Amino acid sequence: MLSVVIQAGGESSRMGRDKALVPLAGRPMIEHILTRVTGLGDETLITTNNPDALEYLGLPLATDEEPAAGALPGLRTALRAAQGDNVLILACDMPFVNRLLLEYQLTLVPKADVIVPEWRGNYQTMHAVYARKKVLRAVEQVLEEGERRMISFYPHVKVYTVSPEEVAEYDPKGRSFFNVNTPEDLADAERFLAQARG
Repeated sequence: MLSVVIQAGGESSRMGRDKALVPLAGRPMIEHILTRVTGLGDETLITTNNPDALEYLGLPLATDEEPAAGALPGLRTALRAAQGDNVLILACDMPFVNRLLLEYQLTLVPKADVIVPEWRGNYQTMHAVYARKKVLRAVEQVLEEGERRMISFYPHVKVYTVSPEEVAEYDPKGRSFFNVNTPEDLADAERFLAQARG
């Protein structure tokens, strides 16, 4: 069983408002992501510290035990809330996730506990698949040890890195990993969508 979790629990400090609900091409950004992952998992849920605002989506919502504590505690929230053996984590501010790339990542699940793309020298941890039980144990362990870095649990699990070359077969420009963090990023996203429609 696969759970798809959209992470919408961040502070959105640079945007100045809840990124999940920021209008992009006339509808909330989170809806763009949900459209792209429809039917991909056996369940879809959202982690959020603003549940009232996202209730309209009609999806299960989970809130952080430690709001604004960072990405690693947020991953713990997602893994605890999900039901699936594997959990696909996506950030709510990445409106251009690529369905074909996601499907490719899912074919790699038997290889490792974490299936994570690398792009421009960085692990794309918010576009990754996690073996729920094993990763949750590792995350809880490193949090108890005081770690906060998102990849601090990697030494405790088996990680398969999806290479930039593999990514490029499905998403040559790496648009999947484009984050809308600022009003300037939002303007770029609007332009990308306009070009795609054109």
